[in-house]
Amino acid sequence: MARILVVDDDREIRTALCRLLDGDGHETIMAADVPEARTMLDREDVEVLLCDVNMPGESGLDFLRDALAHTSDLAAVMVTGFDDPELADAALGLGAYGYVVKPFRATEVLIAVANALRRRRLEIENRSHRQRLEETVALRTRALTDAVRSLEQKEQELQVSREETIRRLARAAEFRDRETGDHIERVSRICGILAQDLGLDEARCELLRIASPLHDIGKIAVPDGVLLKPGPLSADERVLMQRHAEAGYWMLTGSEQPLLDLAAEIAWTHHERVDGCGYPRGLAGDQIAIEGRITAVADVFDALTSDRVYRPALPLDNALSILSQGRGTHFDPVVLDAFFELLPAVLDLRSLEPAGNELLAARAV
Repeated sequence: MARILVVDDDREIRTALCRLLDGDGHETIMAADVPEARTMLDREDVEVLLCDVNMPGESGLDFLRDALAHTSDLAAVMVTGFDDPELADAALGLGAYGYVVKPFRATEVLIAVANALRRRRLEIENRSHRQRLEETVALRTRALTDAVRSLEQKEQELQVSREETIRRLARAAEFRDRETGDHIERVSRICGILAQDLGLDEARCELLRIASPLHDIGKIAVPDGVLLKPGPLSADERVLMQRHAEAGYWMLTGSEQPLLDLAAEIAWTHHERVDGCGYPRGLAGDQIAIEGRITAVADVFDALTSDRVYRPALPLDNALSILSQGRGTHFDPVVLDAFFELLPAVLDLRSLEPAGNELLAARAV
């Protein structure tokens, strides 16, 4: 049952309505005009408004508009002596749930009030359901956001761990040769900025930066007598040395991991030449993976400008001259031109490396 406010300027009608509704189990209060009705709404908890349309002073429709705007969960039924479809549409358009025409039968009023209460209850339930749904969605969205953030953090941690593992594995291979382990770091950084300048997508650039330190991992398979020889290599020794490219490939390939697959490709191709005279397969031009062509330039430049067991570092001008002479034969012209354009940045990278980090690196050329 409900608490109902009956508003009508006709005393007999409002008394009759209250008696009818009280008899049906409702609790009623009454008002003779709109100002009194406003006071009642401010003071009392009302669920249903039963209001005349035409009253002296302010119209019942104006009151209906204000009442529904300022009183939550209020159901309204309009009662009027005018059987006017346009007036009924106006009342329903403002939010009334029913429209009863005087003179009315008792059942008309009771049915209109019952329907208004049912619609009120359904709207409250629907609003509550929507609120619960929104809260559930918000909670699940927060949970999903937290889960995504956690996954991103774990992915980042995994990326750092993976990169560190590869760096240490590469340094383990480099440790056998008595030169600076910073070679692999420099090659990695040079490969990264070269790939960006050449337009490789961001993910591929990062993959190349991380994978390139493994370019000489195959030197693990080269005998110490060849790898550490301070003088020129014999023909047979050079064949043994060159096998490191294919050895590195077979060490890294087949994992179905993009990072290791790329590292395998780099190990296999960074000693190829664009004129087809490189090793181990004599590939030429675009047959050589772009990552292998990039690493070739970075590797040779750093090898030329670093101390090696078989010779001291070359002056920068000499090293750049050797690179230029290899344009179109040893090196991809597009990659080499990009390298020369980026030379200031490359030299900056070399100047930023920490002093005293002397580990052992392998022969790059």
